[in-house]
Amino acid sequence: MTLWMSLWATLLKDLSKSAASGAGMRVDAVIFDWGGTLTPWHDIDLVGQWGAYAMVYDPGDEDLASRLAEAEMGLWRDQQTSRGANGTGTLDHVLAQCGINSESPRHGMALAAYLDAWEPHTLADPEALPLLSALRDEGMRVGILSNTLWPRWHHEAVFSRDGLTPYIDAAVYSSELPVAKPHADAFRRAMAAIDTLPEHTVFVGDRPWDDIHGAQQVGMRAILIPHSRLGEQAVAVDVTPDAVVRGLGEVLGVVLGWRAGAQRQ
Repeated sequence: MTLWMSLWATLLKDLSKSAASGAGMRVDAVIFDWGGTLTPWHDIDLVGQWGAYAMVYDPGDEDLASRLAEAEMGLWRDQQTSRGANGTGTLDHVLAQCGINSESPRHGMALAAYLDAWEPHTLADPEALPLLSALRDEGMRVGILSNTLWPRWHHEAVFSRDGLTPYIDAAVYSSELPVAKPHADAFRRAMAAIDTLPEHTVFVGDRPWDDIHGAQQVGMRAILIPHSRLGEQAVAVDVTPDAVVRGLGEVLGVVLGWRAGAQRQ
């Protein structure tokens, strides 16, 4: 069975069940988290990832990778403790904290090595392309809202590599914002980017606090894909997703179920 046939088989099996999982709603748009949602979850060793940068920039500095990883984790901790009021920052913030000369030719080569080391962890879930295409076929707009330190150009290159670009109407990245998920302004920026209202929008993510709580607080419905092992990144929150699915292949059935419920009302 092809991936497309499998997706539609899942849809037909879950449609009636998902329609009963909540009141019907008009759905104009679906916004997705990126890492751990449109990509499979991977356990990451940040020191190892930064090691690819350090080995090119300064092979003699044995502690550079550890300092870079700690600087990055400091930004993520600040984002968490401020509940997203402080954004994630950018790679440039990490590098500046560690005294990296971003004008150096070594930096350009080191950055390329760092991003290359991340490539296997950025590959789209096999169910992402058929899902985004199906949503667009159903007349829904598709957006991305990602907490990330990476620049837009790199995310766009990743989406282009995986063939997702034609199905994404707009993307919003915390690396370009003063705030980050779960702050309400991050979600409002994402909705504005695709011209949608919260009562007509569904958010799909893998994190109960950043994604589900954040989306629901602005009036969106939220679908949780609970396959990520968050560990120390997990934030305790009392939240109930509007739907829980096992993977991207079940999202379409939930969304069309809600839409069908609205048509019956």
